[in-house]
Amino acid sequence: MELLTVALAVALPAMVSAFSQGWATTRAMDNMGRQPEAAGDIRSTLLVALAFMEALTIFAMIVAILIWTKV
Repeated sequence: MELLTVALAVALPAMVSAFSQGWATTRAMDNMGRQPEAAGDIRSTLLVALAFMEALTIFAMIVAILIWTKV
């Protein structure tokens, strides 16, 4: 049961993060196509958002390791 918990603690945030990053990138590219003059602002906002999404995935991996090692 412990390994199932660890697997879910890693897999679910990774899948949600990947879906969210793809969705955010798609929307950003659509908006850059519509408003090329705002591409710089959109790009910088996208990069910050992607960094936060990836950080949450890394935190979930750390929690999974802590569960696995029973800390």
